[in-house]
Amino acid sequence: MKIGELARVTGTPVETIRYYEREGLLAAPARTDGNFRIYEDTHAERLSFIRHCRSLDMSLDEIRILLRFKDAPGANCGDVNTLLDAHIVHVAARIRELRVLERQLKSLREQCPQARDAAHCGILHELSQPACPGAPISGGHVHGAHGGVRK
Repeated sequence: MKIGELARVTGTPVETIRYYEREGLLAAPARTDGNFRIYEDTHAERLSFIRHCRSLDMSLDEIRILLRFKDAPGANCGDVNTLLDAHIVHVAARIRELRVLERQLKSLREQCPQARDAAHCGILHELSQPACPGAPISGGHVHGAHGGVRK
């Protein structure tokens, strides 16, 4: 199948497929005489695996490790368990950070309980103040809450 069909079958944008190939997560496919990529069912299966891992917010490095185990079915999966345990700890920390962010945003929202002219908007006023460490509204973001660029 060509890249467009693989994209359709897996629900993955073409550019993301190419990105995964560049990152070494997806093997480079064979090419036709016209230099078109030709993908096999194994590519679709692997891409579906990668997409499932990404839906669980796993990093590309975590996925690489899991793929190594997937490619070596006789290997002991103890390290897979360890990886998942570490990922669970990471997710729990992000949840805590996001809860702090939620409280900060709610506190910020309370600064302007009703619509008024922008010159007297409590939210805009508060966002204009220098961030104070330890203040309820830090004016910043929670580090690690966004995880960088996602593909």
